[in-house]
Amino acid sequence: MTNPARTSKLPRAILFDMDGTLTAPILDFALIKAEMAIGPGPILEALAELDDIRRGEAEAVLHRHEKIAAENSRLNSGCQDLLNWLDASNIATALITRNSILSVQTVLKMHELSIDIIITREEGAFKPSPIPLQLACQRLGVGHDEAWMVGDGQHDIDAARAAGIHAVWISHGKARTFDAEPWLTVSDLPELTGILKQLPKS
Repeated sequence: MTNPARTSKLPRAILFDMDGTLTAPILDFALIKAEMAIGPGPILEALAELDDIRRGEAEAVLHRHEKIAAENSRLNSGCQDLLNWLDASNIATALITRNSILSVQTVLKMHELSIDIIITREEGAFKPSPIPLQLACQRLGVGHDEAWMVGDGQHDIDAARAAGIHAVWISHGKARTFDAEPWLTVSDLPELTGILKQLPKS
């Protein structure tokens, strides 16, 4: 099958997910949900359905797990090389995550990562909503057709498709378990870097 990126050109911006994309996944969502005493659905959506007292208790559990995960985070292979190449190529970057701003700041500081725009759940809307992706493009001054969204999860792909942004799925060598079709699938960040380096500039 033809790689769609081969017939494309360099994006002006790349929007990244954090957990599982830039960093190796650490959070045990099943354990977090069990401690929060919520159902099997997505955590942030479940929090919105709780009363104020229960929400506060559940958020404390989530923040504790996120803090531990951030402090023990490690970068996925090729992360720093990719970000360095994007910076040298004047391609803007954004980090769009359902995580908290505190956990993101911890990860960025620990690994000395430089990202132009950061959008976390504190902004109000979060993936799979397209709003945070649209907001990132607006802040970066790029069109939706000039950006790629790179992530390892269904929320990333759903949000990108809804926003009209090229969706790049990091498979980590695993089969896709959701229906949404990414525009491009790569096994890891080094493969993505290799593809980008072959594309003509806009």
